[in-house]
Parts: sequence; structure tokens; C-alpha cells
Amino acid sequence: MRQVKEPTVARRKRRSPEEIMDLLLQAAEGEFKKYGYSGATTAAIAREADITEAQLFRYFSSKAELFQESIFKPLDRHFAEFNARHLHGARGAQSDRRIARIYITELQQFIAEHCEMIRSMVVAQSYASEGTNGVAEIGSLRTYFDHGAAILSDGPFRGLTADPRLVVRVSFAAVLANVMFKDWLFPNGLASESEIRESIIDFVIDGLSSSLDPKSQT
Repeated sequence: MRQVKEPTVARRKRRSPEEIMDLLLQAAEGEFKKYGYSGATTAAIAREADITEAQLFRYFSSKAELFQESIFKPLDRHFAEFNARHLHGARGAQSDRRIARIYITELQQFIAEHCEMIRSMVVAQSYASEGTNGVAEIGSLRTYFDHGAAILSDGPFRGLTADPRLVVRVSFAAVLANVMFKDWLFPNGLASESEIRESIIDFVIDGLSSSLDPKSQT
């Protein structure tokens, strides 16, 4: 008599906390983009990430926190990758301006791609019953600002007379506002898309340059 073998159940490879975090953020971004803040559920996000909802809440204390991190964690990751690609080799005023132009261009693109998510976050912050702590309290955004301030202190545009922690926030706010409220600020016929982008870049770089100590550039 032929012996029937019991079906074997493949064991799932143990995943690191970093892998689970990445899966959660990817799943969250997809769900929030598809259904908005109100329509997306933590249960659906957990299923998409192939974890339990209880596990999800070990990483994020609330749906609002997960929503915020799904927007700004990729921004901080992008910044780190940009630094690895560009912040090495030749240094000098012209090189620093070139690097800054590239980054501000990429920042504008990132914000444009996530604009609807950011608007939804603002609405959630204002009206959601569970509330949020405000943009300044978002962990990944705060980390992003800290990384930016460190680069300004010992990298392109080092030698600022103003506090780098303030400069990096003001520069980010200028780009964020101009991209998010582009339709309000730049009516049809005022300027082309490329002219608007270049004006934003020039504004931020000129602001950074005006805050430099001339002695640091000699």
C-alpha cells in the first residue's frame, strides 16, 4: 500500500524589523494613495504587508503616524541616497551650487509626486478624531531635517551664519509651499513650468548663499 505523504508547509523566512518596516511603509503608501486617509484601513495595510494588525501597531502607534511616516520616510531615504551619489569628490562654490540645484530639482519632483498625500495629511491633521501631532513632530521629517542640517554644517554651503537647523526648514518650506500651492501662486500665462521650477531653485540657493560667512568661502 502506497504511503501518502503529508503536505509540507513552507516556513516563511524570518524577516528583520527593517524589512517589516519597509513592507509596511510600501503597503501603506499604496493603500493611502488608492483609498485616501479615511478609506484606507490598518487591517488592509497589514494584510498587504503580510503581517498581523497587532504587529503593525508595534511599529506605529496609530493610523495617523503610519500615514505621516509613509510620506516622509521615503523622503529621508531619498536624501541619504542623494548624499551617497553626489556629496563626494571636488568641492567649491560652483560645485556646491550645482549639487544644490540637482537636489532642489529632485525635491520638487518628490513633493509633486506626493502632493495629494500631503494634502490628505493636512486634512487628517485638522479633522481626524485621533488627531496628529503636526508636521514638526513627524519622526521621519524631523530626521530628514536633522540630516539636512548636518550636511549644511559640514558639506555644501558649510559656513552658514544662520542656524543650519532653521535654514534647512525654511528652505524645505519654500519648496513645499511653491509646489503644493502652484495653482494659487502661478496663474496660467504668468510663467512656464520650467521657469517656475528654476525660480524656486534660484530663490532657495540665493537664500542659502546670502547666509554664508564670506570667510568660509576663501
